[in-house]
Amino acid sequence: MSHLDIALVAVKTGTLILGSLITFLSFKAHRRTGSPALRALAIGFGLVTVGALLAGVGHQFTALSLARSIIIESALTLLGFAVIVYSLYVD
Repeated sequence: MSHLDIALVAVKTGTLILGSLITFLSFKAHRRTGSPALRALAIGFGLVTVGALLAGVGHQFTALSLARSIIIESALTLLGFAVIVYSLYVD
């Protein structure tokens, strides 16, 4: 494993931990308030976090190339950000 692979695993792990925490806290706030905006926020951050997880797993544990892993991550990040933007406009 090269230094770049180690750095990639470290960054993806940090993203997974913090993304999971943000997703959990926004979902917890949704459950407390019943706000649809907070539910959408939790879903959006969840999609971004799952994208990072799938990209890391895809690159490290399957034959998926780094470029294809990045495409998967970017697509889920795009979708997650779209849901987050939606959450800003939901009442």
